[in-house]
Amino acid sequence: MTSDTATDADRAEEEAAGQPRRWQRRLRRFGYAGQPQADARERLVPAFPGPGTRVWTVLGLGPAAAGRLARWSGWGGPLLVALFAGVLRFWNLGSPAKVIFDETYYPKDAWSLLQYGYEGTWAKNANDALVAHPPEILLSPEHSYVVHPPLGKWMIALGEWAFGMNPFGWRFTVALLGTLSVLMICRIGRRLLRSTALGCLAGVLLAVDGLHFVMSRTALLDLIVMFWVVAAFGCLLVDRDRTRARLAAALPVGPDGLARPDETVGDRLRLGWRPWRLAAGLCLGLSAASKWNGLYYLAAFALLSVLWDMAARRTAGARHPVRAVLRRDVVPAFVSTVVVGMAAYLVTWTGWIVTKGGYHRDWATATPEGRAGGWQWLPDWLRSLWHYETEVYDFHKGLSTPHTYQSNPWSWLVQGRPVSYFYEDPKMGHDGCKAAEGCAREVLALGTPLLWWAGCFALLYVLYRWLFKRDWRAGAIACGIAAGYLPWFLYQDRTIFLFYAVVFVPFVCLALAMLIGAILGPPGSSERRRAVGAVGAGVLVLLIIWNFIYFYPLYTGQPIPKSAWHNRMWFDTWV
Repeated sequence: MTSDTATDADRAEEEAAGQPRRWQRRLRRFGYAGQPQADARERLVPAFPGPGTRVWTVLGLGPAAAGRLARWSGWGGPLLVALFAGVLRFWNLGSPAKVIFDETYYPKDAWSLLQYGYEGTWAKNANDALVAHPPEILLSPEHSYVVHPPLGKWMIALGEWAFGMNPFGWRFTVALLGTLSVLMICRIGRRLLRSTALGCLAGVLLAVDGLHFVMSRTALLDLIVMFWVVAAFGCLLVDRDRTRARLAAALPVGPDGLARPDETVGDRLRLGWRPWRLAAGLCLGLSAASKWNGLYYLAAFALLSVLWDMAARRTAGARHPVRAVLRRDVVPAFVSTVVVGMAAYLVTWTGWIVTKGGYHRDWATATPEGRAGGWQWLPDWLRSLWHYETEVYDFHKGLSTPHTYQSNPWSWLVQGRPVSYFYEDPKMGHDGCKAAEGCAREVLALGTPLLWWAGCFALLYVLYRWLFKRDWRAGAIACGIAAGYLPWFLYQDRTIFLFYAVVFVPFVCLALAMLIGAILGPPGSSERRRAVGAVGAGVLVLLIIWNFIYFYPLYTGQPIPKSAWHNRMWFDTWV
């Protein structure tokens, strides 16, 4: 045995026995007290604080009733917040009774998928015909060229199948997913921040964000991508907790009853069947099958899952956590996320595959280029799909047609250039206008300004917590924002819009909830510190809610006097 090996063995024995290391014992001569020994199980899986009853007792409830409500708050609170969000989103969902902005594409493609299994061709005056009395559907089976995967349109089609080809029908599914995403963020925030109150606060913030609200009431694809991204993030959080609990259960317990890190467990334990990570891979594949920017989340979250495994093994005692992860976890992680995600993506093309009328469906057999190309051993439908996808990629890469409402991603966090989906200026006595000066009706995809501006400070706080405090929760939130935001800087010459930011707005709300938690004060703070923090946090939240109410007419297309509309145009770039 070499001297280095002997030193490692001695150190391992000291750690296993719960004894301080030699350098710590030497420093005790100078007054060093050291940190109290922590249970490794608690480090792997921190206990969730028990539900508090103080609020309910202050409201006059007895101890038994207060205890029951506190226990129910884990689901009761998020469900109440989701109910609030659902009422906002479904109220008068069919207004404006028009085809607004890019609804000229996706609801019509969705209806065509229901009829043919692929996207057909619509007449030029189809939009007016759809909202006429009676409505008319001007659709033909001739295929059309579309540049987005089919899943999001299939989901929009569910509402059309249930409620008909009308504004309520084509917006129904998106409103439902917007509501469910609020519920998921409440539960995700609760698990991530270990606080039911902060989890529900994150859900409330998402419920009153104007961009999320408008996108929940408009049949576009971006909110569907966001839904699957949030679902994947929640699945990965559950997988993280369960994996760490499995490691904690395998650790040896010392004479003092505390679990000790163990090299064998950290380096060699197989983590077994992980259904929640498989579910995350499925959700990530479905996000990419709705719109291609979901692929960035697939890559980012797959890497995040592996890094979480590495940190868990290090905490469990692994001497070589990187090597352990490479041996035990990387391949299963790749299969669970990337392979499962790609398989889910392919399945969503079933309608195009099993029919013959879709665009480029028979390219591999009907064109000289397809018949003479390589990869002849692959199925014809797969070669045709690959060719189609390469054409779509070239389209997206080269899309640079100027648009009135395009914006640079540098301006997104401060809501520099919102997108107007719908605008009319009815005169007095028309369309509900009661002002002599005339009215304005607009649906403006604008995030609640105070929420986003506060979110900029929250993002700085999250980066500080991650970089300097090594807070994994902050790193997870930063990953969710970065995967939805940073890739767009690669395409600054492309025609892009602020509403793409809806994909990462849930993570902005989580960051702001984390910041508000810091404002409230850490555990053990004095009553005075708690009171001052509660006042500051309460004022901020109330201002954000007021800001949403102030802009509510611009989110829903309600007629307001022209002067009131001008008052809400805080910047020239909003007009």
